[in-house]
Amino acid sequence: MTIDVATGIARILITENTEWISTFPVSKVNNAFGKEGLKLLMMRDDRYAVAVADAYSRINNGNKIGVCTFSGGVNGAGAQVAYSGIAQAFEDGSPVLCIVDAVPAGGGETTRWDQDAAMAGVAKWYGYIDKPERTPEFMRRAFTMLRSGRPGPVVLGIPNAAATYDETIDPYNSPKGWNSLPDPDDVDEAIAALNAAKSPVLFVGEGVLYANATDELRSFAEQANLPVVTTLKAKGAFPENHPLSVGTRGDHVVKFMEDADLIFAIGASISPGRFGHGIPDATNKKIIQCNIDSYDINRLYETSHAILGDGRAILQSLNAKLDGGSSRRADVTASVKSTKDEGMAQYWEKMDSDEKPINPYRVYGDLMKALDRNNSFVTHESGNTRDQLSTAFETLIPRGFLGWGNVSSLGYSFPAATAAKLAYPDRQSVAVIGDAALSYMLGNMEVLKRYSLGVTFIHINNGGFAGYGPGFWGEGHDPFTFDVLGHEDINMTDAISNIGWNTERVTEPAEVIPAMERAFAANNNNQPAYIEIIASQYPIYGNWAG
Repeated sequence: MTIDVATGIARILITENTEWISTFPVSKVNNAFGKEGLKLLMMRDDRYAVAVADAYSRINNGNKIGVCTFSGGVNGAGAQVAYSGIAQAFEDGSPVLCIVDAVPAGGGETTRWDQDAAMAGVAKWYGYIDKPERTPEFMRRAFTMLRSGRPGPVVLGIPNAAATYDETIDPYNSPKGWNSLPDPDDVDEAIAALNAAKSPVLFVGEGVLYANATDELRSFAEQANLPVVTTLKAKGAFPENHPLSVGTRGDHVVKFMEDADLIFAIGASISPGRFGHGIPDATNKKIIQCNIDSYDINRLYETSHAILGDGRAILQSLNAKLDGGSSRRADVTASVKSTKDEGMAQYWEKMDSDEKPINPYRVYGDLMKALDRNNSFVTHESGNTRDQLSTAFETLIPRGFLGWGNVSSLGYSFPAATAAKLAYPDRQSVAVIGDAALSYMLGNMEVLKRYSLGVTFIHINNGGFAGYGPGFWGEGHDPFTFDVLGHEDINMTDAISNIGWNTERVTEPAEVIPAMERAFAANNNNQPAYIEIIASQYPIYGNWAG
């Protein structure tokens, strides 16, 4: 049967059980997708079309792949706006499928901007479907890439969505993902080094989540009696109320990283930026790195031992070697508790604060009380909400919290919370945001009203761009860039209520939990909710090691 490329891709996506496509018009495949029965999730800009699909892949650990479309080609405006979303997915390692109109044959070299080169620079693989009959081939390659190896975005360029081919010549069969098993000798060496260590730390990255290996991780930590530190993106991979959980960041985490003689890293690239740990005094420590990608071995620090392979297979092999045997080290849970209690005391104290304007930590403490943390989702924004929440919000379940920040694009919490609600409709979904991020997402707020998605946004309104002014870091810091109109001049609660959201402005600490409960009740009636907290400027949060 002869079909066009757009219809062929649509039918393949249906075979792949794609539930929806996020988009921003005008992509030349969209109408064919709609005709084939695919649901189009219409965002209000191209970057958010990418970001909500990206977040959906992350929240599902790549077990479900988010798919997005946006315009491009000779007039590459859509692709230029989408670029930042793809770049964030690329740096954070998210397996999202992006479909873009490409420059048609004979149309090259007519513009200064090279769309193919730009897309290839932020993709695990960029495929240009140069002949219509290659559509099944390219789609097989795309899903193989998305399901195998280190996660990352795949971009498909479609130069002619209306070109036709015979779909019976090369029928599409869905490819599975392929994983590699660890070398048994490497496992033996790692266990030997671990047994010889006096004060090892288990350093957990997001790769454990993508490997669906959180149960194996917990078993390994308990058998080996290891204090556990998680990266920002892995927060929640190990339950933070567990006696072995040190946390994600803060003085207590830094102390364990500094005192360790061995860093046992699983699913972590160990590539510190502004939002991750380095290895303090690395030349005097041993580093064991268990990873799916050799690119990360000996990347910034010398890797003493490496195990390459799928994270779950690695942890299963490590657990088999331990075989239920008790660790030779003294129980570390008392040390974890005392060090953690000391490091967290200043934050816990503020969670009970009655001061006004409201201290942000009072909001985070009340959020932990108001939510069922075994059945909810929380994400932060770029800025103080990321730094404070990643320090103090105790996450109990995998993907109960989405940390992000290798590329720190303001406004990402909106598509993250949206994707979480689409992935888990029965979970409460909350984004905690600041002033600067809100300006990025205002145009997209209509989306949640249109689709009746019950998500809550908690705005820590401290009267300025969080972290960018003299009120935060002393006289003279960026004195010309922090001054914006505050809550006395701009009433965001009134503005957002006119978009159709349930809104509330909170000035009293005692009203924080009741406001959250009212917002969650609105969410249960499929209404998005916005809570504006009139908060203090309080830029205190945990440090990173190194």
